[in-house]
Amino acid sequence: MYSRLKQSVLTLLFLVLAGAAVAENGDEATEQAIQSPHAMVETITGELLKSIAAHRDSFEQDPEPFFSELDCLLGKAVDFRWLAYNVMGPYRAQATDEQLQRFASAFRRDLVETYGRGLVSYGDETIVVLPPAGDLTGQRKVTVQQEIHGVDGVFPLYYSMALNQKGEWKITNVVINGINLGKTFRNQFAQRAQKYGGNIDQVIDSWTSKVETEA
Repeated sequence: MYSRLKQSVLTLLFLVLAGAAVAENGDEATEQAIQSPHAMVETITGELLKSIAAHRDSFEQDPEPFFSELDCLLGKAVDFRWLAYNVMGPYRAQATDEQLQRFASAFRRDLVETYGRGLVSYGDETIVVLPPAGDLTGQRKVTVQQEIHGVDGVFPLYYSMALNQKGEWKITNVVINGINLGKTFRNQFAQRAQKYGGNIDQVIDSWTSKVETEA
């Protein structure tokens, strides 16, 4: 059940991250996103579900079109350089700019290919977005809560979201049942760095998050 739960969390993370990119397609969508991140999360999740449905039948024979589409959506919603910087933790202090860029690319590629496969099989869970607890007007950081209703029960998710300088909502972390995904990836990087004696290049070359989600 734990493996299934973690896969569900990362699948839903992708749904929201990719959906956030849709808000950039017009002024009206951007305004709605700023006014209500909760409504944005609920509405735009459906956009990616359409993409999943369109690629599901052809995915096994040719997964690249879906990966490419997913990568494009994520590229608009996520600052992978910033995310990689945080996942590297204390090792970022000794990383070169080139290493940071390479890890951002490796981290992005791994997420797209690993969890993109999970997205294609999405359909067993129902997502419920809970309304905000209070007035969010003027706030630049909010928490959006969802519930996963699946065969294993109901699980709460908490998305940390923040407005960047362009007025775009970005997801900065996800927590479910006490599982902090940001810390999970950061611990994974630290463990690999220790395994390779602090050799960041080896960590980057061998990076994958697949083991942790299937354990």
